[in-house]
Amino acid sequence: MASVKDYVHLNFIVVIWGFTAILGLLITIPAVEVVFYRTFISAIAIASMMWLAKTKFNIGSANIIKLLLTGGVVSGHWILFFASARVSNASVSLIGLATVALWTSIIDPLVNKRQIKLFEVFLGLIIIVGLYIIYNVNLDYKLGLFMAVISALLAAIFSVINGRMAQKHHHFTITLYEMIGAFAVILICTPAYTSYFSESGAFVWQLGWADFFYLIVLALVCTVYAFSASVELLKRISVFASNLTIHMEPIYGIILAVLFFQEHEQLNTGFYLGSAIIVLAVFSYPVVKFYKNRKMRLR
Repeated sequence: MASVKDYVHLNFIVVIWGFTAILGLLITIPAVEVVFYRTFISAIAIASMMWLAKTKFNIGSANIIKLLLTGGVVSGHWILFFASARVSNASVSLIGLATVALWTSIIDPLVNKRQIKLFEVFLGLIIIVGLYIIYNVNLDYKLGLFMAVISALLAAIFSVINGRMAQKHHHFTITLYEMIGAFAVILICTPAYTSYFSESGAFVWQLGWADFFYLIVLALVCTVYAFSASVELLKRISVFASNLTIHMEPIYGIILAVLFFQEHEQLNTGFYLGSAIIVLAVFSYPVVKFYKNRKMRLR
C-alpha cells in the first residue's frame, strides 16, 4: 500500500526527470550518443555500488535475459523520444509521450489479467488534453507524433515489466541489467546508425569536458538514482499511477526552464489551464483509489 511519502518521493523523481530537458539543451552531442554514454556510465556506477553493498548479481539466467531485452525496450523509448523532437518539435513529442498513461491503462490489465478500468482510460485521455492545451500543438508533424506515440508504448511496456520484476528483485539489479541491455542494443546498432541516421556519418566518441560533466549528472542523478528509485516505488505504487504522475514532468520542466533560461513566454494562459487539468487528473487518482479501498474495507 503506497503512502503519501511514496507519492511525494515519486513527484521529486519527476522533478529530476524534468531537469533532463535542461541537460538536453546543455549537452551538444546527438541523442543516440547521449543514451549510449548515459547507459554506459549508469551501468558502471550501479555495478560498483552493488559490489560494495554486496547486492546479489545472479538472479537466474532467464530473469537476466528478460531484463536485458527490457533494456533494449528502454533504449528504444529514449531514442525515439529524442528523435521525435528532432523531426518535429518538443511539443509534438510530449503530446505523443502523453499517451503512456493510456497505453498503461490497457497493457497493465492485459498482462496482469485484471479488468480494464474505464476511470484509468479516462484519466489517460484527460492528460493528453491537458498537454495539448499547454503547447497548443500543430499536429501536422505526423512522423514525429508517430515516433513519440511508439516511444510511449515502449515506456508502458517496460514499466509493466518493471512493476512485476520489482516485486521479486532489488531495484539496482533491475536497473543494472536494463542499462547493460540498452547499451548493448545501441552498440550493436552503431554501424546502421552511422550509415543511415547520423547527421555527421560518424559516431561521436570524443567528449568535451562540459558534455562529460553533464552526462555524469544525467547518468548518476537522473538514472542511477531517479530511475532506480522509480523502480523501487513500483513495489507499492501501481504502474498506472506511476506513469500518470510522470506526466507532471513537462510542467516541472517548463518551470525549471523559466528558472534557468528565463523562458517566461511559456507561462501563458494555456500553460496554467493545461497544468491545472493535468494536476487534477494526477492527484485525483490516489484520492479515488483511497476511497474505493476504504469502501471495500467497510463492506
